[in-house]
Amino acid sequence: MNLYGHDGKWLMVDCGVSFDEPLIPPYRYTGTKKQTHHRVVAPDPAFIAAQKENIAGIVITHAHEDHVGALPYLWARFQCPIYTTSFTAEVLRRKLAQTKLANKVPIVEIASEQTLTLGPFDVSWLSVTHSLPEPYALKIATSAGTVLHTADWKIDAQPITGKPFDSNTYRALGNENILAMVGDSTNATKPGFSISERNCYDGLLSTVKPLQGRVVVTCFGSNIARLITLARVAQKTGRYVALYGRSLINMYSIARQQGIWPVDLPVADAFHLGYLPPNEVLGVATGSQGEKNTALSRMANDSHPHLQLDKGDTVIYSAIAIPGNEDSIKRVNNVLSARGVKVIMSEESQLPIHASGHPCAEELKLMYHWVKPQIAIPVHGEEVHLKAHAMIAKECGVKKHYVGQNGDLYRLAPQPSIRRQVINTGRVPVQQD
Repeated sequence: MNLYGHDGKWLMVDCGVSFDEPLIPPYRYTGTKKQTHHRVVAPDPAFIAAQKENIAGIVITHAHEDHVGALPYLWARFQCPIYTTSFTAEVLRRKLAQTKLANKVPIVEIASEQTLTLGPFDVSWLSVTHSLPEPYALKIATSAGTVLHTADWKIDAQPITGKPFDSNTYRALGNENILAMVGDSTNATKPGFSISERNCYDGLLSTVKPLQGRVVVTCFGSNIARLITLARVAQKTGRYVALYGRSLINMYSIARQQGIWPVDLPVADAFHLGYLPPNEVLGVATGSQGEKNTALSRMANDSHPHLQLDKGDTVIYSAIAIPGNEDSIKRVNNVLSARGVKVIMSEESQLPIHASGHPCAEELKLMYHWVKPQIAIPVHGEEVHLKAHAMIAKECGVKKHYVGQNGDLYRLAPQPSIRRQVINTGRVPVQQD
């Protein structure tokens, strides 16, 4: 959650949840009986909830959980319109349909490249490439200055969904005297450029092609581009593809509804694959982080109702291990290996079987050379990533760069009469049944 303040009003950009983090151990349970809860971490909304009448609007850049996932829990404290594009709006509607807020939250759909005035903020949606449909950066203009909020992005000349990255949009910003760039730091410690989704397709195709047994690929449920890639790999290798896990099925359904899923890529019913010869099976399963009760975990324990794995089958991780999840992943893999199932991790594969959706160091350098902001504010990542991002900005000639912690407020234009501010909120745990 980011808050931009100007002229007595605040603009909220994104409102997400993070992976399970025991910030306040031990975990507590509610009710008279011990209940199992899935814990997520959301921003602490106290600062802005205390002045909700000053919120000009909530803008969501894209549909990943860490940008949109907290709205079902926190929106009641804000009660203002949400502005986003069609795909993200549908993802949000389906989330809200599972709560008491169904049909009660005003969601305004925005077109690509549209500019909208929200109070003292003129907000422009700028296309980027990422790992799901309709990702956008935001140009936020005020009388005190203009900020580029990149959100999640990468430079991908061959994305599976959407148009290729267009640098002309960002080169043009170099002539607009951008006050600050608030930018993605996730891969700032990694040299070079990120891998294109097209290269990931080539790597997965080469990996799957020689395999004889069943193949199950696990990836992040929201990665529509990867689902399309895997459907194409299945088609190319003579296999049937099916999805295992509610988040995968939900995202596939939204992609079809929005006209994003290619009409020439069939997806089989999940229970049909269990009756096919092993060399005709390509399953895509949730559980890339070793989470309990996900499709992959149940397959490892031979408790999945639709697909069983045997000796000679292969599980491919088309995802990275999020720090802190290594032990959970190892537990699942040990069970798979004991049953004779081969496991291929993306970090250990010599072929590109996973592509990050975030910019590496050289991509960040290009963005700074194009945009030429006066101030760099690294976000998204741990302290090591933020500091690496700040160093890149410094090397690119940006004289001011602010590296802080959750809850810090930065004053970007300190005029006494017109003030321009941005704040990253802290985090509090919430519980989801």
